[in-house]
Amino acid sequence: MAQHQFQTEVSQLLHLIIHSLYSNREIFLRELISNASDALDKLKYLTVADDAYKSISLDPRIDISFDKDAKILSVSDNGIGMNEKDLVESLGTIARSGTRVFLEQLSADAKKDSNLIGRFGVGFYSAFMVAAKIEVTSRKAGEETAWKWTSEGRDNYDIESASRDSQGTTVLLHLTEEGCEYASRWSIEDIVKRYSNHVAFPIYLTYEEKEWDKDGKEKGSKTKTDRINSGTALWRRPKTELKEEDYREFYKNLGPAYGGDDEAPLHYVHTRAEGTLEYITLFYIPKKAPFDLYNVDYKPGVKLYVKRVFITDDDKELMPTYLRFVRGVIDSEDLPLNVSREILQQNKILMNIKNASVKKLLSEFKSMADNAASGGDEAKEKWETFIGQFNRPLKEGLYQDFANRDALQELVRFKSSTAEGWVSFSGYVSRMKSDQKNIYYITGGDEKTLRASPLLEAYTARGIEVLIMDDEIDDIVIPSLHGYRKETPGTDGKSEAQTWELKAVNRAGADEELGDKKDKAAEKEAKPLIEKIKKALGDRVKDVKLSRRLHDSPSCIVADEKDPTIQMAQMLKAMGQTEMPEVKPILEVNGEHPIVAGLKNVEDEARIADVAGVLLDQALLVEGVKLKDPADFVKRLNRLLIPV
Repeated sequence: MAQHQFQTEVSQLLHLIIHSLYSNREIFLRELISNASDALDKLKYLTVADDAYKSISLDPRIDISFDKDAKILSVSDNGIGMNEKDLVESLGTIARSGTRVFLEQLSADAKKDSNLIGRFGVGFYSAFMVAAKIEVTSRKAGEETAWKWTSEGRDNYDIESASRDSQGTTVLLHLTEEGCEYASRWSIEDIVKRYSNHVAFPIYLTYEEKEWDKDGKEKGSKTKTDRINSGTALWRRPKTELKEEDYREFYKNLGPAYGGDDEAPLHYVHTRAEGTLEYITLFYIPKKAPFDLYNVDYKPGVKLYVKRVFITDDDKELMPTYLRFVRGVIDSEDLPLNVSREILQQNKILMNIKNASVKKLLSEFKSMADNAASGGDEAKEKWETFIGQFNRPLKEGLYQDFANRDALQELVRFKSSTAEGWVSFSGYVSRMKSDQKNIYYITGGDEKTLRASPLLEAYTARGIEVLIMDDEIDDIVIPSLHGYRKETPGTDGKSEAQTWELKAVNRAGADEELGDKKDKAAEKEAKPLIEKIKKALGDRVKDVKLSRRLHDSPSCIVADEKDPTIQMAQMLKAMGQTEMPEVKPILEVNGEHPIVAGLKNVEDEARIADVAGVLLDQALLVEGVKLKDPADFVKRLNRLLIPV
């Protein structure tokens, strides 16, 4: 017998499970059944796809039994099984990212916390809520040796060789006093009906049934085995037969990484396609973004079946990256059962199913938005929840999915300088001034800083709305759009496409609509002053210009149309592009501001340099840019504060 130490984070988790997360103990059975179902799915796939496993005669099933007097409950399957290495990797460690986030999200609410167990892939350990000791006996398909894993849920576990007649896994729970309540036929049946009724494999319960004589006296008992789940793949049942509760329960049982808590999904889409292609999809939108949504190694949320045979749940090609938050199943009638996971990526049938599914999902999201605009508080709350959680991934789609860009442009939302809440491109266009030609936006670090930016002053004074884009991805995505395109009704009844150019107010050239006839004369008059400031700043700036966009502030910075903004440059450096050339801003000054106008008759080059330096540095600070030399800024400011 070999003794092993648990990974540190596993020990932490076990302590919490045993001592804190006990208010919803019954979920342990749901998690064990889910694991057994996954093991059967994997072996069923291998028996049709891998020659090494085709000789295995598989009659997939999950068996549950109990002995109340001995305080034992058993969950067994004849799935893929595990060998010694698998037991160590699966039961001795947990993916660090999942465990860390799980531990971080724990609260003081024990019931709420226990529901997080499945969501973060640590479901097996929930059995320690009801068991003082757990024995796992497993034999991997195709191997002769079985292994037994034993632990009391403390700091270590033992692994030794064992015997088992066939492949599969048996989890034997030595129940605590509190856990004994689950060693009963009625309790087990109730839990299975509520949580695991839709598992695609038959679940059998073995129990002792008492026998009575004609006088009503107990005369003995006999062992019975009954199937206790329907076993029908829910997605294949007609929608007319299904209730909201059915969809909700299936969502909980998709598996640890796909839902795994008691919170109902935000939305679901159930589709059956017939014709050239035959397939069924059932997709769910979670209320909360998956914890690994922004991880490079995120867990895909969609399972692929072929004629109800599980194929894969880890193929990122089933959904585009920007829809990685979608959970659910795709079940195809047209793919071959022995299709390899490598071939899937180039398979035309699957590509067509994927494309159709994406269009269906985007159409559903559009319906949610329309309902929010015309419906009641519930529809509005649903849409705001969706956008609050998944607005950023949808923006990624604008950059990635050219084919569906028009649909995505109608879905993404932004903040606004004039309107409350989330606004759309379409809503912006409907509020545009009659003589306005462009859609204006500003990008940067945070909403509060952007709203206070002097770059907005002239637009605000002229009643022009500016979209506030404080997500770092906006600086990359929005310039790639070039414009917002929308179909509008024509005079002849036919629709025609109209495109509005997107202009960043923090870029040179975005102020064309702000100009007037006096500009050229003002620029000519201010030319000597501009030359003074430009000379004083030297190579700190790319250029100095008289501003048309400033109203109250003395200065602002903008980026050249061909250069990245300072914020984008900082983001690219943070991503590892350290050798990119330094981006120099264009300084715009307000010729009518007293500070700038006061320099017209100043000949003292040192004072001009101090004023010019402060004008640039304060413009950088307002945009949230960290100064390279704060001490120099303070010295200049102090010199200027001395009375002349």
